[in-house]
Amino acid sequence: MAVKVLIIDDSKSMQRLLAAILSDDPMINVIGMASDPYEARTMIKELNPDVLTLDIEMPKMDGLQFLAKVMALRPMPVVMISSHTGRGTELSLEALSQGAFCCLPKPRIDDEAALREICAMVKSAAQSSASITRNAKQPSTAATATKRSRSANMPEVIAIGSSTGGVEALTTLFTTFPADCPPTVVTQHMPASFTKSFAERLNKICKPTVSEASNLTALEPGHIYIAPGAVGHTKIIKTDKMRTRVSPGEPVEGHMPSVNVLFDSLAETGCKNICSAILTGMGSDGASGLLRLKQAGAKTIAQDERTSLVYGMPKAAHMLGAASHVLPITKIADALLSY
Repeated sequence: MAVKVLIIDDSKSMQRLLAAILSDDPMINVIGMASDPYEARTMIKELNPDVLTLDIEMPKMDGLQFLAKVMALRPMPVVMISSHTGRGTELSLEALSQGAFCCLPKPRIDDEAALREICAMVKSAAQSSASITRNAKQPSTAATATKRSRSANMPEVIAIGSSTGGVEALTTLFTTFPADCPPTVVTQHMPASFTKSFAERLNKICKPTVSEASNLTALEPGHIYIAPGAVGHTKIIKTDKMRTRVSPGEPVEGHMPSVNVLFDSLAETGCKNICSAILTGMGSDGASGLLRLKQAGAKTIAQDERTSLVYGMPKAAHMLGAASHVLPITKIADALLSY
């Protein structure tokens, strides 16, 4: 069955361009075009689309405000397509934290790769729709943050994997981490230009130091390392001490960086004092790696369905028996910080 798409953009010419791009795919059916969020609200009720494409700058209400209302009142996959949501911009990260499936720049008619990507992202977004829940949005991080300090039973290292919805989940998680938290390595499915901006954004609001991982960096307490997107895979190796290794490679089951690659590498270090978690995301990346960590003696956690924007990766881990604990996002920090 074709994916039903509603285009929301105040530019008639952009509406026509997006409609032409999407309609060229036999698996996509453009069912309507709205010029502002109020018109879109009526059309959503009448047409029941599977996916929205949404601009940022529009009359009467901007796209981010409308996105927040959609995710609170009628959650559905939203693909942001705007001149203001280029790779790695603040507005892109804000849209992702509000629950957008992905953010794409407005396409040029001569950029065939960008045109194909729009169709691919719309179809991928539709596949996630069954997993987007009404309880996906969490209380603000300021409301959920609690004071924590380092304790003697903290793990030697923490490893985390996430994908769709991970921006908000990781923000909720890390704003409650203490300044001297165990070294933490994260693989979040993101394009290359997003991960550096995301790390910088987290670094401004979190007590630990957050940075993009680099090759052969020694893991230090009080540091969170975000795997760089698309350039290769991030592993954890043990030489004189635990280090990150960032090296080129091919996608693993469609992902680069891969959560399974991160988890498998950590299991190979022989370290026993490990806590690891799989958070919200589409697909099953990380499930087999989490099982391997559990078999190696690690504490393993999967985010629960109620608080996951997309209950794909955590569900796959749970179904595989890889998670020793299934917890809401607000409980995962405490669990990770205690081995």
